[in-house]
Parts: sequence; structure tokens; C-alpha cells
Amino acid sequence: MKEIYYVEDDTAVAGLVADYLERREFRVTLLFGLDEARKTLHRQKPDLLLLDWNMPDGQGEHLCRFVRSRWSDLPVIFLTVRGDAEKMADRLCSGAGDYVVKPFELEALYSRVQALLRHSKSMADEVLVCDEISVNVSRAVVFCEGEEVPVSQVEYQLLMALMTNRGKTMSRERLLREVWDNKGSYVNDNTLTVTMKRLRLRLGQPSCLKTIRSFGYRMEETS
Repeated sequence: MKEIYYVEDDTAVAGLVADYLERREFRVTLLFGLDEARKTLHRQKPDLLLLDWNMPDGQGEHLCRFVRSRWSDLPVIFLTVRGDAEKMADRLCSGAGDYVVKPFELEALYSRVQALLRHSKSMADEVLVCDEISVNVSRAVVFCEGEEVPVSQVEYQLLMALMTNRGKTMSRERLLREVWDNKGSYVNDNTLTVTMKRLRLRLGQPSCLKTIRSFGYRMEETS
């Protein structure tokens, strides 16, 4: 059974939509705020996200950017009022796959859901995640808290070495060997320290990037 997360502050509309989709063999989880949705997404990825454009705690666009930083293949459908519909063509760049204008026919929404689920099967990219940090490997793009973070080539390579070994402590010697030595450009130990400091600053001093004193570093989930 496919699972849908539905982020909506109108409980009456949410109940009607959830009941309709559940009668068509979807499992629907109702979420009534962007913060609640983000916390739920941290725990589990659904098959599709229905997302109201205007929520009491912000615009759905911000949650959509967070979703895209972690999963390139998760289908997202915005629900929006007619007055905002003209803006949606531009807003689709935030990662939504489609949008439906309120009020809508339930059968029409169901058709959009089915179409987007079929389309998403061929969209998957590999994404590495640790807490609020994610790396879209196929695009070589780094995100932190849903926002793209510009990093240098060597910073990216250092982060990738740690992300692909998440939960494992990597010695300074191993990182120097994998990030620098394998390209025939040996550097001294201080280069790693400086590069790590720059990377941490770019990522906002993440708690999941840990220093193992006198040995090395480790990426480790903290939430």
C-alpha cells in the first residue's frame, strides 16, 4: 500500500481528501504544520507528499526545498488557491512535480497522484543524508537544512569520504590518503585541519560532524 503524507491546516478538507484516497487503497498520514511534517519526514519517507501552499507556520515551498535536498525522487503535489496559481509555474523550480488548484474534484486529484507516482519511478538519484546535511551524489550538490551550500572540490571530497562511511570513525591518515594522496598531491596534516574548519563553517558547525580527539573524524546521526 502506497503511503501519502498530506500537509494541510484545514481539517475539514484534510479529512475529505484522506477518506477518499484511503478508499482507493492509499495510506494517508495527516500533518497540520510544516514543523510537524519535517519531523515526520526525518523518521520515514512516504511515497508521495501532498502539500498545501499556505500554512500557518510558513509556505510549503520551504518544506519542498527540504524534501528535495534529501530525496530527488519523492513526488510532491502542491495544493493552492486560485489566486496563487499564476505563481506556481515559477514555484515548481522549488521541486514540486505538479499542483492542483482549490477547490478541486477528488477524482482529478487522484488522477494527478497516480500520474506522478508512475513518473517518479524513473527519477531516483542517490542521496546521502546525515541529520540536516545531504549530498545529491549524481549532481554533486551539498544541502544543509534544505538550502544548497557551495563547497570547494576538496571540501566536497572530504565530506563525501565521511558521508560514505557514516557511523565509522575515519583516521586523519586515511582521510589524507583518500582525499589528497590518491591524486598524487601529498599535503601535510595541517591541510586537513584547515579544510575541515572551512567545511564546518560552510555547514553551520553541524553537530553530526564529530572530532575524535587525536585520531580523526566521524559523521554520525544525532537525531
